[in-house]
Amino acid sequence: MATAEAPLGAHKTGDSGELAGFGYKQELDRSLGKFSSFAAGFSYISILTGVTALFGLAYSFAGPGVWWTWPVIVGGQALVALCFMEMAAQYPIAGSVYQWGKQISGKFASWMTGWIYIVGAIVTITAVAIDWQVVLPQITGSGTGKPFFEFIGSATDAGTTITKHGAENALLLGGILICITTAINMLGVKLMSRINNVGVASELVGSTILVILFLFHLHHGPQVIVHNLGLGKGHPWGYFGALLVGSIVSAYVMYGFDTAGTLAEETNDPRRNAPPAIIRAVAAAFTIGGLVILFAILSSKNLSDKNIGLLGLPYVMKQAFGNTTGDVFLVDCAIAIFVCCLAVQTATIRMIFSMARDGKLPGGAAVARVSGRRKVPIIPALVTGVLAIAVAAINVGNQSAFAAITSVAIILFYLCYLGVTGPMLMHRLRGTCPPLNPGKYFSMGRLGLPVNIAAVTFQVLVVINLAWPRVAIYNGFGAQHWYLKWAAVLFVGAVIIIGLIYYFTVQVNKPDQVLEEHRAGPLPVPAPAGDAFP
Repeated sequence: MATAEAPLGAHKTGDSGELAGFGYKQELDRSLGKFSSFAAGFSYISILTGVTALFGLAYSFAGPGVWWTWPVIVGGQALVALCFMEMAAQYPIAGSVYQWGKQISGKFASWMTGWIYIVGAIVTITAVAIDWQVVLPQITGSGTGKPFFEFIGSATDAGTTITKHGAENALLLGGILICITTAINMLGVKLMSRINNVGVASELVGSTILVILFLFHLHHGPQVIVHNLGLGKGHPWGYFGALLVGSIVSAYVMYGFDTAGTLAEETNDPRRNAPPAIIRAVAAAFTIGGLVILFAILSSKNLSDKNIGLLGLPYVMKQAFGNTTGDVFLVDCAIAIFVCCLAVQTATIRMIFSMARDGKLPGGAAVARVSGRRKVPIIPALVTGVLAIAVAAINVGNQSAFAAITSVAIILFYLCYLGVTGPMLMHRLRGTCPPLNPGKYFSMGRLGLPVNIAAVTFQVLVVINLAWPRVAIYNGFGAQHWYLKWAAVLFVGAVIIIGLIYYFTVQVNKPDQVLEEHRAGPLPVPAPAGDAFP
């Protein structure tokens, strides 16, 4: 596992030259260092966001044994991350999976990968933003009267999205958050990275202290994580079936680590900094997330308490530490959700920009225009904000919307990640993948093939599991409708069909070239084609 050692100070000019070798001129603000690159990936994963939002839901399905889904899911995603590390070193271009797919799978496959990513990311922005409903109303929800952040409804709606007023308040809080992140993203990557770095530092410190405090409030030994509380009853596969449903929390947390590659054109020396940032984000998330989930379970006074499933991690923290200390950690969780939403939107903006400058989206020239002073694409920021709020508004009347939106977002990301690992595997099986020059760029060497096979197998299994038409996930509350039960299949199918129609009516006969205003001039440094996938 080696990366290139660039001459001291040379990367500042060399990065733009390498970018020109791929046909693009430097337009974005290249100012991110090692920690900012790591922080972008970690904040997208965001342990406190995912665990706070979905711990309760997962626990209600699988009980204490839900912890076992964490090492399985993270282990599988670590294999995907290793594949992405090779791509990030070879192709340091904004747009991550779209650009990687473009280099190794061709025009159509890469376009579909980018299209699915954009839709999945917009849905993810919505899913993350409405997580504020799980946290903010509970900060002041322990006293008498109406919680301060429960603007719609009463104390009974605080911390939940499954009641009518809870869902409406989630839309309001989520809309406020999306407006804030949109404004920040329009002000440039420097401001975004500074806020993100502070947020990530807060999350790292806060989650570490949280783990330590849980250690002093344990009520059970580790043997309880093999208890199923009888939750396997009613599942065709018994408790294993309950674990499959409960794995949603782990799957929701562990994606987005490609963000370090997405911000490659804004990162100094991305060939060296982006690949390790990817795996560091996964490793940090694995360690902290696994400990938080484990000790939250062990700190629960009554493992059969229904409120654990209803109110999740905030309830467990307040039960363990009391209201005041619990509120402090809920504020930290709210900060984590904020920077997570910020990072997700930042990555989405870069993906739209990357595809638009290739002429792959409607109004490409306008969409890809970068503001002169702030060096940020303005229109993609506005588009992602408006669409994310629209997704929440459309689903506000559906009390199962939160779990459904979350599951659909995960599925779409696993599919677009397959748009990279799948073609990589085909190249390896055909023997058309030349050595990746392990002395210069990151490479798995001989381990590449087995890792790639395992990664693709894992991704396919997770997609099947999450897309399975389960009432518990897609129509667990409110009136039963067949189309809600099949929401994942219908939505993903619609995304693919719309993408196919647009591609074959608009894109199929377009030349595969960069728009002139984004095209690099004469190339001082040729692209390193000898070390890349054909």
